[in-house]
Amino acid sequence: MITRSKLVEQLRDYQIRSQHKWAALIIFSPKPQIISRADCIVSLLWALLFTMLVVFSYVALYFRLIRFSAIVICLGILLPTCLRISRQRKLARKRERRMLLPLSM
Repeated sequence: MITRSKLVEQLRDYQIRSQHKWAALIIFSPKPQIISRADCIVSLLWALLFTMLVVFSYVALYFRLIRFSAIVICLGILLPTCLRISRQRKLARKRERRMLLPLSM
């Protein structure tokens, strides 16, 4: 049986999980929320890849490799865009699954 104390405990757990401790990394996270340490590591790896792309584009511009730099800049722009699209898809799937549940749940 669901008691008030259990509901309060679940709400407290949800609030702790939904805190924005990693707000800067959410840009590079493929998931809508960073909940676990693994999510944090994945978003850190994506952020590192983005940083490397920016550095490579600067190095390519320094050596006057304009086409290579343009390609790398395009990849750097596509990376956060694709991650944002994947987050939106996961949220849409989650909303769709929620709508399929019966109202009694």
